[in-house]
Amino acid sequence: MKPIKLLLILVGLSAAFITKAQNLSIIPEPYQMTKGSGNYTLPKTIAINAPSSANAISDLMAGKLRTTTGRVVYFTKNKPSIDLQVVNDANLGSEGYSLDINEKGIQIKANGNAGLFYGWQTVMQLLPAAIYTNALQVNTNWTLPYVSIIDKPRFGWRGMMLDVSRHFFSKADVMTFIDDMARYKFNRFHWHLTDDQGWRIEIKALPRLTTVGAWRPERKGKWANITAPANDEPKTYGGFYTQEDIKEVVAYAKSKFIEVIPEIDIPGHSLAFNTAYPNMSTMPNYPFQVNAGNEFMDWDGLNGHVTAQFDNSLDPSNEEVYNNLDKIFTEVAALFPFEYIHTGGDENAKNNWEKSANVQALMKKEGLKNQNEVQSYFVRRVQKIVNNKGKKLMGWDEILEGGLSGDAAVMSWRGVKGGIEAAKQNHKVVMSPNDYNYTDFYQGEITAEGKVYRGLRMKTTYSYEPIPEGIDPSLVLGNQANLWSEQIFDMRYAQYMTWPRGMAVAETSWSPKEKKDWKRFTNKVEKHFEKLDAAGVRYAKSIYDPIVTTQQNTKGELMGMMEGEIEGLDIYYTLNDQMPDNYSSKYTAPFLIPEDVFSLRVISYRDGKPIGKYLNIPMESLKKRATKVL
Repeated sequence: MKPIKLLLILVGLSAAFITKAQNLSIIPEPYQMTKGSGNYTLPKTIAINAPSSANAISDLMAGKLRTTTGRVVYFTKNKPSIDLQVVNDANLGSEGYSLDINEKGIQIKANGNAGLFYGWQTVMQLLPAAIYTNALQVNTNWTLPYVSIIDKPRFGWRGMMLDVSRHFFSKADVMTFIDDMARYKFNRFHWHLTDDQGWRIEIKALPRLTTVGAWRPERKGKWANITAPANDEPKTYGGFYTQEDIKEVVAYAKSKFIEVIPEIDIPGHSLAFNTAYPNMSTMPNYPFQVNAGNEFMDWDGLNGHVTAQFDNSLDPSNEEVYNNLDKIFTEVAALFPFEYIHTGGDENAKNNWEKSANVQALMKKEGLKNQNEVQSYFVRRVQKIVNNKGKKLMGWDEILEGGLSGDAAVMSWRGVKGGIEAAKQNHKVVMSPNDYNYTDFYQGEITAEGKVYRGLRMKTTYSYEPIPEGIDPSLVLGNQANLWSEQIFDMRYAQYMTWPRGMAVAETSWSPKEKKDWKRFTNKVEKHFEKLDAAGVRYAKSIYDPIVTTQQNTKGELMGMMEGEIEGLDIYYTLNDQMPDNYSSKYTAPFLIPEDVFSLRVISYRDGKPIGKYLNIPMESLKKRATKVL
């Protein structure tokens, strides 16, 4: 065969393998992947070989295979169907793995158990979606494609935060959240345990934190639009985790190779603390009660100066505050093995500090020029306490205001600015900007999903690059999604808000930057909907809803524009209050919305079938979103 002809054949085969590899729906996208030609079918009797150090993982695999496939599973070193090996491969790092599926079976190699676990998560994704059920599936063809994968994460911190203060989530709920994280190779669970609406962790030295601070009157309805409770109203809504509960959750997360970062949010967001111990505030005689969702703060100065009607902050001039925090962090440090404790520091209303004679005396004594320096003084005192427990302090980006010292790390939430500034000061950073990574923001059409602060489409989340230009990459620990629960009452809705946007955060956190591709990613996401269905996970299909915007033309007339978040959608609409279908007007170009129109009704189709939500957008909303004159 002539060399040029052989070269063309090899190039063709290589292109074919790449195309086939791109058809595999693995999230997050692996570091390196080559698909072979052929499939491996799980035998009726599955033999697993694993080192004794990986017994927990091999037991997990065996249990899943027995329950769902009905196969007989046993352990042997002789010609295993699934072969787990701990190796010494510097290229894989501490969490990487190699996976080969061929005629011999399934081989996973890693430097440690974390890599073996992540390799198994990839195998799960390559199996039919039915593997995610918890019941026997007798009519499933249990085959996997031949493939060779070398995979490792881009970042060591791949996080998700769950706020359990605004609404309490049971221990079982938290474990469900951890299960969902593990499926997509997240490894940091940030547990927001305290806030104005409830203190959720048992502190034995300060029992009123949970006997009083964990409970409030129950309210239904829109957050911040509900009636303030009377002082004598029964406090029956809430809950907390005992220290035994905490230990169980930490151990459960550890079995999924997830570290737990507790957050005790101070000095602000401390109304539950102050309700339990009023003398910790600058208003010790105020009739505090745990907030039930009614508004009590002015957020107009969010990036500068927020104010509170009464003191929901700890008093930085009170030595008893630091004594109690020492007791709290002594118990917290003993419960959580991870190196960091998150101490909040965000949105601290300082207007009550300004009025406090004791705080003014502290400023004079310590030479503090303003309230930001007062908070910095508080943070340094707390940091010393945390460090004395053998831990490092982490806080929201507000802890930079007034100065930050030592080995404190910053979690940047108000965009990326705080992360950039922290890195310039040589502090470690976790990027969790609200304009990309807040999964409590509504994710589709606002009139269909309801307004929650602001919107965030998955495409925007996926576009995020966690390492800002000009910053030392070694200072960026990683990337994190945050789920605040003001509007989220239960785990089913928490799942709906998290998935599939969480997949976008997962791929950004794990995969090489150059491997990210929006079109390929959304094709994978759609295939994962079937997997989530099998796992019983609720999720949003907002990617099928068009993005509807309006502008005014030079005549002052309202013009409507629509675009699909993903490709391949046909968008149909009506302006006469009729229900749209695929015989209605098809969107092809901006269209006039006459003044007499009551609402715009929209639905998206694919391949002749409806796929998106039916949208009914009132004229008032259409006018509000008009941006500029064409």
